[in-house]
Amino acid sequence: MTSIILTDGGMGQELLRRSGAEPTPLWSAKVLMEEPALVRDLHAHFIRAGARVVTINSYAATPERLEREGVGDMFETLQQRAIDLAYEARDAVGTDCAVAGCLPPLFGSYQPELRRPFDETLAIYRRIVARQAEHVDLILCETMASAEEGLAAAIAACESGKPVWLSWTLADHGAPRLRSGDTIAEAAQAVAHLTLAARMVNCSWPEAVDRAMPELSGLGGAVGAYANGFTAIEPLKLGGTVADLEARTDLGPDTYADFALGWIRKGATIVGGCCEVGPQHIARLRDRLAEAGHQIGGFHA
Repeated sequence: MTSIILTDGGMGQELLRRSGAEPTPLWSAKVLMEEPALVRDLHAHFIRAGARVVTINSYAATPERLEREGVGDMFETLQQRAIDLAYEARDAVGTDCAVAGCLPPLFGSYQPELRRPFDETLAIYRRIVARQAEHVDLILCETMASAEEGLAAAIAACESGKPVWLSWTLADHGAPRLRSGDTIAEAAQAVAHLTLAARMVNCSWPEAVDRAMPELSGLGGAVGAYANGFTAIEPLKLGGTVADLEARTDLGPDTYADFALGWIRKGATIVGGCCEVGPQHIARLRDRLAEAGHQIGGFHA
């Protein structure tokens, strides 16, 4: 029997679906600003589905994105609101659940070519960590598209003294590589001097995660994965918005659980979902984990 940490699924696309509002460059931060109850209720839905780690909905509430859209003065408010809503959901459900802080890509998901100088990136991550650290149980650096981006986020997160999960996003096709072209070995070597609680991959096709798991597990320590359900991410990279992204129709809850159980067989001890993986997927994965004899454990620092 393996003890598995089950995380939540994707927040942003599901929030837009529940809101019904037109997508904007602020993405899920717009819902956080205008319809916070939807954020709280989605966190609660994931917890009821079995998630024992939920990540605060601050992925799009970064200083650069907010300033670009003329609402930079809302950074502190939105970060605190994201934190509060996660705890309100946990308290409403009454289930023990860890709350993870969020360090996302700063200058565009999946687009490492947009990165800024390392020191500038590190300074922004330090600002986000300073706002989150005392309120969360761990810090998740997620959807890191290059070794350099992951290093900057991980340094800032580790300085907090909180446990850190570092998660890279992979190219959907070909041999396992980050979207920058860096290999997993190169990305891991960049952070080898840091103490990480887990190394993971996320927001990639499940098939790409499959290909990467043997190498990821070979790094040693705790590893995990949470894939997305997009048909492709190219429309977003070409200047579109999330409205241009399409969900796969062949990735229902059972199919996604099949993938996740495969990752566990290859060494993963943390699984969940990313964009287009909703509460129904997490609930089915919870059930399938139990059917396979796994124990669903919580996060313990």
